[in-house]
Amino acid sequence: MYAVIAGCGNLGRRLAEELSRRGNEVVVVDSRQEALDALSPEYGGFRMDGDAGDVAVHRRARLDSADLAVAATDDDNVNLFFAQSARFLFAVPRAIARVHDPAREDVFRRLGIETVCPTTAAADLMLSLVSQAPHGDNRA
Repeated sequence: MYAVIAGCGNLGRRLAEELSRRGNEVVVVDSRQEALDALSPEYGGFRMDGDAGDVAVHRRARLDSADLAVAATDDDNVNLFFAQSARFLFAVPRAIARVHDPAREDVFRRLGIETVCPTTAAADLMLSLVSQAPHGDNRA
């Protein structure tokens, strides 16, 4: 599988390293060289210094050959643009985007983009934990 990941923060870096470790061809794009430098020495993919909101960068990353595009920047607007570009300009079969604002999830999904919302996921997990019996008394 050939994957292009936009954003090399904690999420993008972890995804890039794990997909690479599993034998996939990976390109990770970030405009911050220090973020790209933080990839582990074991990362076997490519690093690309560039703006994920720039179609010329999408071309350089060979998005037209990708099987998967992941938008993992901290900016919902950049993530939406990258994922839309992947799906509609470059015909990438699968686009997944991180969406920080839960109110925007439905917009992304209606455009054919799979989403992960950290706010929704964390709230759901915490509510699940709240409904479970406590594991002991942690009061001091």
